[in-house]
Amino acid sequence: MRALEQDKIVPVDREVTEFIITGSEAVVGGDGQVCAIDYGSQRTQWWKYAVDGRVLGLAAGNGRVVATTDRGVVYLFDGKPGASPVATAPANGQPESAEAKDILAASGISAGYAVSFGAGDGSLALALARQSELHILVVEPDAARAAEARQRIAAAGLYGARISVHVAPFDATNFPKQFANLVIAPREAGGKLQAEMRRLRRPYDGVLCVRQAGKIIVEKAGAPAGAGSWTHQNASAANTLCSDDEAIKGKLSMFWFRDVDFEVANRHGQGPAPLVSRGVMVVGGVNGLCGLDAYNGRKLWEFELKELLLDYDGIHHDVGIGDTGGPFCIGGDSVYVKTGPRCLRIDLATGKLRGEFTTPVAAAAPNRNWGYLAWESGVLFGSVENAAHNVSPRYQLTNLRTESVSFFAIDPDSGAVKWQYQPKGSIRHNSVALAGERVYLIDRPLVEADRVVNPKRDGKSAPKLAATAVPNGTLLCFDAATGKVAWKNDADIWGTQLAVSAKHGVLLMNYKAVRHNFFELPSEIGGRLGGFDIKTGGKLWEQQAKYETRPLINDDKIYAQGGAWDLKTGAPLTWEFKRSYGCGQISASRNLMLFRSATLGYVDLSRTDGTENFGGIRPSCWINAIPASGLVLVPDGSSKCHCSYQMKAWFALQGEDAQ
Repeated sequence: MRALEQDKIVPVDREVTEFIITGSEAVVGGDGQVCAIDYGSQRTQWWKYAVDGRVLGLAAGNGRVVATTDRGVVYLFDGKPGASPVATAPANGQPESAEAKDILAASGISAGYAVSFGAGDGSLALALARQSELHILVVEPDAARAAEARQRIAAAGLYGARISVHVAPFDATNFPKQFANLVIAPREAGGKLQAEMRRLRRPYDGVLCVRQAGKIIVEKAGAPAGAGSWTHQNASAANTLCSDDEAIKGKLSMFWFRDVDFEVANRHGQGPAPLVSRGVMVVGGVNGLCGLDAYNGRKLWEFELKELLLDYDGIHHDVGIGDTGGPFCIGGDSVYVKTGPRCLRIDLATGKLRGEFTTPVAAAAPNRNWGYLAWESGVLFGSVENAAHNVSPRYQLTNLRTESVSFFAIDPDSGAVKWQYQPKGSIRHNSVALAGERVYLIDRPLVEADRVVNPKRDGKSAPKLAATAVPNGTLLCFDAATGKVAWKNDADIWGTQLAVSAKHGVLLMNYKAVRHNFFELPSEIGGRLGGFDIKTGGKLWEQQAKYETRPLINDDKIYAQGGAWDLKTGAPLTWEFKRSYGCGQISASRNLMLFRSATLGYVDLSRTDGTENFGGIRPSCWINAIPASGLVLVPDGSSKCHCSYQMKAWFALQGEDAQ
């Protein structure tokens, strides 16, 4: 390509950001300017105008030019030198622009949903939209004023896309509760309006802004009363399968729903449960993690980790999360996720990487990958997987493992290893539980019958072992901070799973339960429950019991599909549990139990209505409905499913007293 001759170059006095060719003219947009250049014989700049912002788009037709800028302003030019363009937004220097800047600075909120009480002429909403990524809902009781604001906002091209104006009384908006990240009071606020503004504000970090005497006063929300969290695969590191949420009850109704562009693993692969803490839901996907606002469904962040859940993305009912343990957990303000020998620390609110840890073994060691993962009382816990012990009969090439060769504790702030434990035998990932600054685990010799040695073994036909063929284990209790052994018990330690209630001082031991023809290890004999004193390690009780789901601990009771028992004594309790077809584990909170019963089934323990359903939805094959933050939070559980369920969406449900 030949360079232009010097006398054919037309200088432009601004940085060029956009240009188009129309007729014999080149229309050029830049930083703060639009101009037209005759590229025919004259080659001159024959008109130019100053604009607000950097030009991002140009279009021309019927003798006119349209320009848009990064300030949200649209200009229309008639192509005649000397005429003034028509702008759809006011010039800079308006007081609303400065006020919007002050509100955003004081609140610290620049994205999400904002509710602004009082429309004015629409200038404040426009200024907020131009200076942030907020979606703004304006409430205005005066219909005429609302219409004026709508017209101004529509002229700026933002109505319906970023801003909407609603005619309603200030104290009765009819908006859903707890969805707004930012609530802006009118210049004069009081009375019932205060209650309405607080009702709309998102819990945890939602902000209410009040303008008084030229100042912006902010009020930040706290945790809602009774709201709990779900920080580990089985609710907490204690493995209770029951969150500490006391707020959510039935009957359940829709709170929000949406589609999310994020690939989750095949529901048959029994992938990890979503986690919820501080109003953020964290979901694992095939290639990473994503965080959503629990109260409005907005995607907050996405963290890429290629093939994170690839081994769970199959069509099998084989080894799954119920055997391997969760690959990520929440601790304080961070998400911890394991990948190979590493564990990454990700900020819960922003999704930014904050740190990285590796298993404390030599780089050439045959066993290096991170196995068990948990966080408790400011300490990060992990184990080193046994790479050779593969128990997956159908998918022997996966990296899913269930046993580890060592256990360790790390200070997540410094990265220093606090202590390590080398078992005499092996540590099954299901046989570790943490609570009350104590670590409980079972050290047991490997059961070779569990290991895949015959490639043709399908997993379902493998016979269960006799009780005498499963080696006895040793139950140990460690101080979580120092690793000092507090006590140990090696008298008939038969179980493969542990859960603990620090409140009631009981450690629960059981076998893995299998429902719906899921894969079962030969060593998972079943049929027993046992309780131990967490202070001494002594056995409190033992009970013959049949259960098809992993037992959960709800206060002083144990529940499972198959029965209920007193936690302190093991005595059977009168309790009937019914559900329709489907696989999956029960997840619970203080008042609610959630499970698959064809669609999403639930039992409200505070009422006597038995099993109820929220229809049209297919839950996953393990756990994907979580009772936490005062809601039921459900990412899509029908991934790669061809069943005829009507709704395939991510959603949240609220209790009937939510309004």
